[in-house]
Amino acid sequence: MALMGSTGSSSTKASIPRGEPKESERVMTTGGILDQLKELRVVPVVRTSSQETASTAVEWLAEAGLRTFEITLTTPGAFEVIEWYSRQPELLIGAGTVLSIEDANRSIDAGARYIVSPCIVPGMPAATREHGAPCMLGALTPTEIVRARDEGADAVKVFPINSAGGAPHLKALKSVFPDIRLVPTGGIAVGNIRSFLDASAEFVGVGGQLVDEKAIAGGDKTLITKAALAALMNVEHARH
Repeated sequence: MALMGSTGSSSTKASIPRGEPKESERVMTTGGILDQLKELRVVPVVRTSSQETASTAVEWLAEAGLRTFEITLTTPGAFEVIEWYSRQPELLIGAGTVLSIEDANRSIDAGARYIVSPCIVPGMPAATREHGAPCMLGALTPTEIVRARDEGADAVKVFPINSAGGAPHLKALKSVFPDIRLVPTGGIAVGNIRSFLDASAEFVGVGGQLVDEKAIAGGDKTLITKAALAALMNVEHARH
């Protein structure tokens, strides 16, 4: 897989090239995108203080075998990162921390295939569905989850899951909402991925360990790669 700026060096950071990559011709329904995310099971949440760091994170994690990335809009140059990587046919790119319908539309225009918000944004699911992009709205309590469902969310991002009790909290929620797709995120460690999948998470969002800014700034590709491989191993263990 040829990704932008890859040199094979563990200390080289990626930068956004200015060429015009080939557009992906993949067409997928909203349900199909969710099915693919469920199959992948882990979504790295890319939240960094620079565009360069975000690009490097995607590069290294993709080389390790991860195939979907949530690029948060708090990242400088997020739309440009989304635009570039959404054109790579091997990758499924989404936008995260989307707080308005305007930003959801802008993310989709840039190439995002799914939209993630940490809160409930009225009208957002209907707006993204017009473009074939599933929308995940954020919630933490049973009341919020019902509100997100009633708003039309294709899945509910349970955030921040770690501070609310982790996998046991998710399991309790799933027991009363068996038909709602729940996606935990927020403080999930790589070593805990399986516990969330075993608690019937649709898939999980993982940030800190996979997108460790200090490690990336120090050129520690080995550490990031080890975290990615550990995440993939936990996914495989959860399948069996």
